[in-house]
Amino acid sequence: MAGEPPATTQTRAGLDTTKVLPYAGSRASKRTRRLRAWMMTVPIDVVALLTPLLVTQNYWRATLVNAGLTVALFAAGGLYRPRRHVSFLDELPSLGGRLLASGAVVAIIAAERHDSVPYVSGFMHGMALSAGLVIVGRAFSRNFLILARKRRWVEHNAIVIGSGPIGVELARLLRRYPQYGLRFVGCVDASSREGVGSLPLIGTLDELEQLTRLLDCEVLVVADPDCPESTLMEILLRPASSRCDLWVAQRLWGSRSQGGYPDHVGAIPIVKIGDTTLAGPRWTAKRASDVVFATVAMITLSPVLLLCAIATFLDGGRGIFFRQERIGRYGKPFKVIKFRSMRPVDEHESQTNWSIGHDQRVGPIGRFMRRTSLDELPQLWNILRGEMSVVGPRPERPYFVEKFSVEYPNYAMRHRVPVGLTGLAQVSGLRGDTPISDRARFDNYYVEHWSLWLDIKIVLRTVAQVLRGGGR
Repeated sequence: MAGEPPATTQTRAGLDTTKVLPYAGSRASKRTRRLRAWMMTVPIDVVALLTPLLVTQNYWRATLVNAGLTVALFAAGGLYRPRRHVSFLDELPSLGGRLLASGAVVAIIAAERHDSVPYVSGFMHGMALSAGLVIVGRAFSRNFLILARKRRWVEHNAIVIGSGPIGVELARLLRRYPQYGLRFVGCVDASSREGVGSLPLIGTLDELEQLTRLLDCEVLVVADPDCPESTLMEILLRPASSRCDLWVAQRLWGSRSQGGYPDHVGAIPIVKIGDTTLAGPRWTAKRASDVVFATVAMITLSPVLLLCAIATFLDGGRGIFFRQERIGRYGKPFKVIKFRSMRPVDEHESQTNWSIGHDQRVGPIGRFMRRTSLDELPQLWNILRGEMSVVGPRPERPYFVEKFSVEYPNYAMRHRVPVGLTGLAQVSGLRGDTPISDRARFDNYYVEHWSLWLDIKIVLRTVAQVLRGGGR
């Protein structure tokens, strides 16, 4: 059942809205647009894991720890990730293994703390009860989700990218089987391809961003578009497109997943591409970790900061801090703060001269501070101000951002996230006179694979480099 089209729509020349508006979405899709499967699954798991507290409070600490650890293991194992093919039996081996692992860890700790067989035995009985309830609850939630999808209580508008054989088959499957939770609203492809049979080609790839807004599209399924991968990536990274969930129909290589359990639409292997934008809970987690890290570091390293300030003053007099305009997230300029390690000839030279190692203008103290990266410590203040992050692509001057963006097409994509005090490129040895294309590739890899654990690994590698004196 199609919803009523909006009264006015802003369209570009060449976009035929008569093809688009009939697929603008149902009332159900508009009401349930913000719902996700984990919003029901997580509360059911938590209630099941805490149910033993209704029987006895003798093991409340162990029960709480077991609940937290189990939910964390479920999340790490992908048991809260969105899936197109929903099956309780597919999840059962992973559920059982993680329930046993969590219970075993907590039971061993409880045995060490209490040295009491009756205590551990009582806790294990409660854990067995909660594990059984988790499995029953997961079976219920999965069956209810399938029912909700089949009756179109929950669905999300989806555009298929590609009108070749795989695109045509995916469109047919999504139309025929609503249990995949996607409402097919149309297909886009390069202008060199025309619609095939009954497949509605609602626009070209260049119009994808406009179509996602017009159709309230939340999911993009990449099938077999008639364009180079670099062109497709540029289109998918545009603001409106990047806010959609991205699924890709796998071809021969990689269709047999080695980790977790595979997903599919009508036996066509499909995989969800991780979110490459830092927004919502992901941004909150990263920003909170930045604030905590920067605050603790400034307090802990305050004697080091004072010694660096005194050394910089003795080396060159007043003006111990060096402020310079850099480009941050979304291309927004800000003033980065460092301890001064050299004096440029003038402001123009400061903005446009590429600094290299063994510069003759850098004195012994400045060279030591650069080698140990102590000159970067004042950027902790930039982090607290929200202009930088602890980990991210290193900020660059406007002159070089413009220059590199022209020379390297993927360079500007690194500005999708906040710039950082340290980054993956730097801990991978890409500092000083190293190829910009290599740095940009590492920076974009970081953006597309971001996690808190990746940040932690980069910080640990940074500390190791500082202790080795592996700076500039």
